[in-house]
Amino acid sequence: MKDKNIIDTIFHTIFKGEGEDIFLNEKVFALGSILLLLFVVFLFIKYRNALKLAFKNLIADKLSSLLSLILFALGVGLISFILILNHQIEDKFQKNLGDIDLVVGAKGSPLQLILCNIFHIDFPTGNIPLKQANGLKRHPLIEKAIDLSLGDSHKGFRIVGTIHDYVDLYKGEIAEGKLWDNLFDVTIGATVAKNLGLKIGSEFHSSHGFADGMEHDDMSPFKVVGILQPTGTVLDQLIFTNKESVWAMHENHGDDPMMDSLAMENREITSLLLFFKSKMANVQLPRMINENTDMQAASPAFEMARLYSMMGQGEQILRMLAIIIVIVSALSIFISLFNSLRSRKYELALMRVSGATPRWLFILIILEGLIIAIVGFIIGMILSHLGMQFLSGYLSEEYRYSFTGWVFLRYEYYILIFSIIIGFLAAIIPAILAFNTNISETLSEG
Repeated sequence: MKDKNIIDTIFHTIFKGEGEDIFLNEKVFALGSILLLLFVVFLFIKYRNALKLAFKNLIADKLSSLLSLILFALGVGLISFILILNHQIEDKFQKNLGDIDLVVGAKGSPLQLILCNIFHIDFPTGNIPLKQANGLKRHPLIEKAIDLSLGDSHKGFRIVGTIHDYVDLYKGEIAEGKLWDNLFDVTIGATVAKNLGLKIGSEFHSSHGFADGMEHDDMSPFKVVGILQPTGTVLDQLIFTNKESVWAMHENHGDDPMMDSLAMENREITSLLLFFKSKMANVQLPRMINENTDMQAASPAFEMARLYSMMGQGEQILRMLAIIIVIVSALSIFISLFNSLRSRKYELALMRVSGATPRWLFILIILEGLIIAIVGFIIGMILSHLGMQFLSGYLSEEYRYSFTGWVFLRYEYYILIFSIIIGFLAAIIPAILAFNTNISETLSEG
């Protein structure tokens, strides 16, 4: 899925077209941006004396320069933060979809059904009869089905009763030991092993739901028989066992003989992950299940599109805020340079008398605008990555997914280019006024 962010939208809107209407493409943009960066480096090297003076002028007008710098850094930093967060969230969602065509579970919220059974960040909507689930597996349009039994956890990590195909779905591989086979055998994800310090042979008791202090102490403990390699998917944060272990944990709890004597056909599972043989099933199966059974079918693609739409409203507000801040910062740079130019007219005239050319004065003001833009960009990038790294601890603890501030995107390169352009445009009018400085008139007024 495309990153739905402001830089991507601007880039594809401005720099790409369709068919014969393409007037710029990504290669042209890349070439143009490289030439722009080379030109900026050329200015800094060729006019290093002007660069030094530009720094001194900005330092001399501390308050105005600092205000422009802070505004620009905040705007750039907010845009970068949105990009980094949005990229990692979408990356996590996309990786965990695993080509699943349909999720079938108990009736309730379809979005909750998806979040619980694919991303494991919500609670189950309920259980469905195993007999009905097995009947659905035999449907001619279904190529493969993976059943899940949820309900227990260990120190915040969910225990999933399923089959080995679930690990294959995310291309998981064993790092140590083996996959689960026997009753109460578990294979754990890499994050589970790292955070809880579990090793091959470790034993533990599960807790009901996600509540601590509700351990099944009177039941047989689970035993770790395998540890998976890190995958960057939901596999890393789950504890896997077979369905029979989950059933035994609940059916034997409290030594209730009636629970022990339940027939297999009366048992329940939490959900089914379905994979279709043809696209025709996308039309027929969801409607058939929702209308003719007590179960609910939810399409991951449809529900994720709905989730992105809901998330997009808040994201759009942040985008607009970031754009407004950048526009205000550009105006601030312009006003700062313009006012500074008015107070330095006499100084600029003296420079002309001393041998400075109009072009040199033009470059001097342009450099001042570029310095604010580039330094603001650097500070904004630092703030955005540090902010994301600070937030990553909360996100990882809350959702069990790994987030980091130390990821760098190609869109940040686009932000640099736009920052340079904004700095140049903000300084262009003051630079033209400096270029057209009237020596005799200015000196006579001074």
